[in-house]
Formats: sequence, C-alpha cells, structure tokens
Amino acid sequence: MIEHTPITETAVLVGLITYRQDEDRLRETLDELEFLLETAGGSSVKRFIQRLDKPDSRTFVGSGKLEEIKAFITNENVGTVVFDDELSPSQLRNIEKELECKVLDRTTLILDIFAKRARTATARTQVELAQYQYLLPRLSRMWTHLEKQRGGIGMRGPGEKEIETDRRIIRDKISLLKEKLKDIDKQKVTQRSGREKLVRVALIGYTNVGKSTLMNLLSKSDVFAENKLFATLDTTVRKVVFENLPFLLTDTVGFIRKLPHGLVESFKSTLDEVREADLLLHIVDISHPGFEDQINVVTQTLSEIGASDKPVMMVFNKVDAYSFTEKDKDDLSPATKENVSYEDLKRTWIAKVNSPAQFISATKLINLEEFRKDLYNAIHEIHVVRYPFNKLLY
Repeated sequence: MIEHTPITETAVLVGLITYRQDEDRLRETLDELEFLLETAGGSSVKRFIQRLDKPDSRTFVGSGKLEEIKAFITNENVGTVVFDDELSPSQLRNIEKELECKVLDRTTLILDIFAKRARTATARTQVELAQYQYLLPRLSRMWTHLEKQRGGIGMRGPGEKEIETDRRIIRDKISLLKEKLKDIDKQKVTQRSGREKLVRVALIGYTNVGKSTLMNLLSKSDVFAENKLFATLDTTVRKVVFENLPFLLTDTVGFIRKLPHGLVESFKSTLDEVREADLLLHIVDISHPGFEDQINVVTQTLSEIGASDKPVMMVFNKVDAYSFTEKDKDDLSPATKENVSYEDLKRTWIAKVNSPAQFISATKLINLEEFRKDLYNAIHEIHVVRYPFNKLLY
C-alpha cells in the first residue's frame, strides 16, 4: 500500500518595522509567527519586511510592496500570505482583491491552532465563540472557501458544513455560546468551591516554556506536552503532596504577544483558575533570546485579567539550553545574560529583578530539589496563615 505524504501548505510572512517596533523586535515576532504557522501545519518560504511610520490603512503595506508580494506568490505558486498583525475587515478585503489568494493575519492563525487543539467541550465552545466574534465584522470578505469549503490553515470554521453570511444568525450563535459559557462558568465555580480547603497553585507563562512538562514532574501525571505553541488548551488540575503538605496544581493555557482579545474573553472560565489561585508559578524559558519581553507579555496579561496582585514565584526553565559567553573573573562589565554562568544566575539582575526566583531544567532535572523546597515553603506559609490551628501539617 502506497503511503501519501501530506502536502505542506506554503506561505509567505509579512511584517512592518514601525516607530513602535524596531527591526530586532520584528524579526523576533516573525520567528514566532513562523512557529505558529508550523504548529498549524504550514511552512514559510519567504519573509517580506517593510519600514513604515504606521500600517497603511488600506493594504497594511505600501502598494509597491504589495506588488512585490503578488509577483513572488504568482511565480512560486504560493497560495497563502500571513500578516504579523491583526488586519481590519477593509484591509483584508483590499489585500485579497489585490493578491487573489488566501490572506491570514496573526489572529486567524492563533484561532486556527486553538480550533485544532481544542479537545474538551469547554475548550471547543470557547474557541467557537472567539471565531464567530472574529468572523462577524468580516462577513463580506471575498474568500471563495466559504462556498467551496476549501481546507487548509485558517479554514477550520466553528464546526458547521457552511458558515452563514447572515449577521443575525451569527449574532444569535454568539448569544447562545455566551449563555453556554455562563453555564460552564457556574459549573467551574462549583468545582472550585469544593477545593477551597487546599492551597491552589497555578502554572502560568508564555506558550511553549515547559509548563506541562513541569506539571508532569510535580504531579507525577501525564499531561500532554509538546514542542509546539499552545500544546495545552484545557485547564488541568492535580492534587499534589509534598511531604505531608497537600495542594492543588493547575496547568493553564499559555500566553502570547498580540493575543486576540476575543480569546481572552472566551477563555474567562479557564483564566479564573489563575485569578483564584493562591500562588502563581511564572514559568519562563530562559534560553529564549526574548524572554524578558515574554515576561512583560505575561505580566501585562495578568493585569488585564485582574490577577496582578497574586503572589508570584519566578521559575526560569531550560537552563540547560541557556547560552552565554564566559569572561575573565576580573571583568567588571555589567552582568548581562551573555556573560554570567549558571552558578552566578541567582546573583544576577535576572534573579534580583524577578525575586523570588528559581533556575531549573524540567527535562534535565536540574535544581529541582531546591525548587521543590522553595515551593514547599511558599505553600506552607500560605497554609499556616489560612489554617493556624491545623498542627498536623507543621
């Protein structure tokens, strides 16, 4: 029997250098966009970058750059163009008219991955709501896939054979999904109320930093973990016991820069696990060149969902992949992530700015015992305050 290898959908990526985003930042976001594309099942064949004061209101990029993109995709037979920012409905219409191909933006790509990753009824409902909210102002687009039901990245609709173009029907669906999520929220509140006797710890962080891997280590469970963005969508809660101290550990969906607002709203019940936690473990991939920016994205998201007042322990993961250049001991240059060794990490600006902090490798089992000890002490402190008369634990 002949096995047919699936044809990978090829695409070009488009981004802008603006006064808000310099060239280094753009290249980093395009790297992430390429990873999103790969997670969705596609591959990038070229990047188009333009320097503008701000995105063109009509076509995002200038007319000359758009002609350059069209010439390339026509000659190379590329059927998809992915923009690094969310495009307005009018921009999408204009760009599709000019390029005569499938046009996706960053939001569409993230929604597509969420649709692919959603496993439970709760996650599917949340993603479906976000998709319809994104689709509503874009119903007049010229995509022929709405009639022909073409497949591919960005084509995973909310689950129907054909997406209606009637705004009233879409609004009705949104209303029904919101009501369904209200019921889910009530169920989640009931579930959480039954856990109030235990300290609750939530794993948070940028997507693909190793939260699920750490969850598996601490809880001795088998949560799905993969080197792809948004490998985990559904909240997982496990009871963990350190020595004689039980607590609840929650794995949550990863954050990402330019996270669609609709997703934040749709995943309210999931993010409530973060809001109601007693302690947040902020997992950071220290090997990522832009980990400081990722920390800022997570911190900003916590503020947006009303969880910025929670106690946080910073956990810098993947120290085994952390790259630096050793320098002479007499070097008096300021300590940066390029000139410190692992032994010095806890005395660097990273630890001082993000105190309390731990440095581990969840895959190589580096420094886990010290991390467990610090985590135990933090949970124990919360438990003593909450249950001062429960001497069985201390």
